[in-house]
Amino acid sequence: MIYNPIPNTDIQVSKICLGTMTWGEQNSQEEAFEQLDFAFEQGVNFLDTAELYPVPHKASTFTNTESIIGKWLRNKNNRQDVVIATKISGFAPMTEHIRPLGYTKSELTKAVDASLSRLQTDYIDLYQLHWPERQTNFFGQLNYPYAEKWNDNFLEVLTSLNELVQEGKIRHIGLSNETPWGVLHSNSIAKQQSLKPFVSIQNPYSLLNRTFEIGLSEICHYEDIKLLAYSPLAFGRLTGKYNDGTATPFSRLNQFTQFSRYSNEQCLNATSRYIALAKNLDISPTQLALAFVNSRPFLYSNIIGATSLSQLKENISSIDISITEEIEQAIDQIHHLIPNPAP
Repeated sequence: MIYNPIPNTDIQVSKICLGTMTWGEQNSQEEAFEQLDFAFEQGVNFLDTAELYPVPHKASTFTNTESIIGKWLRNKNNRQDVVIATKISGFAPMTEHIRPLGYTKSELTKAVDASLSRLQTDYIDLYQLHWPERQTNFFGQLNYPYAEKWNDNFLEVLTSLNELVQEGKIRHIGLSNETPWGVLHSNSIAKQQSLKPFVSIQNPYSLLNRTFEIGLSEICHYEDIKLLAYSPLAFGRLTGKYNDGTATPFSRLNQFTQFSRYSNEQCLNATSRYIALAKNLDISPTQLALAFVNSRPFLYSNIIGATSLSQLKENISSIDISITEEIEQAIDQIHHLIPNPAP
């Protein structure tokens, strides 16, 4: 396994991060424990979760995932060996069953305390704002939704998060699904007010969505922030199972048809080309897609998810695949032909 520091911290995390959003929905607690045991045997020491999980978000299941992780940590008694990232929800359509919209001090404190209780721990290593609470481009929306200006509260949020750091409840703070403006604006405020800044950003990044390279990668380079990439397999689209007929009715895109981001004609066309490239390289489409994400200079960890141990083994094995200059050129040829079909 390869290990990288979370930027501006002394925390070393595996370049493969174990994603957990299927636990409590597509995966049982027993299956989650099996995944955790196997991943840690392979050197993975980094978990990403959220109070919202599992996905799809429901009032009947939210918080199940954190609770499963907490039970595993209690059983293993290995908290000191595990780096935990979790998130507070803040986007109205996803949080109406959790709490009122907003990252107020009281709501942040309630959310942190609840996550600590479910995770059965005294501290969270990386606490992330799951979504901007302002109106912006969500889930690949292409046009900025001009509306009444949002009441900027970044200073209040940063101050509240810094107080939680001082209390020892969280160690570092991160952003998720954020835009270039949000990253630069928030960290500018942190610098001006001598507050602890956001150290990482969790955004989608894959062969089908390389929009992070436009704007965000430059800002993160100069602000010393790195990417915790999610959806590197585009909800399983890039595994090739939807092309070769091996997907089952329980596969994510078949079971939850509302997740259509990776199902347009351009995505299907690009995926077919990446599958053909992987075949020529004598590796699996999964390994190609994940190895590409692993190789990015702006990445510090890649969140992989699986619903079976066989999938998990293949995903983790991507750490051993090198993206040569020749492979990079072949990938870029496809990308230039069909750029970012799932922004």
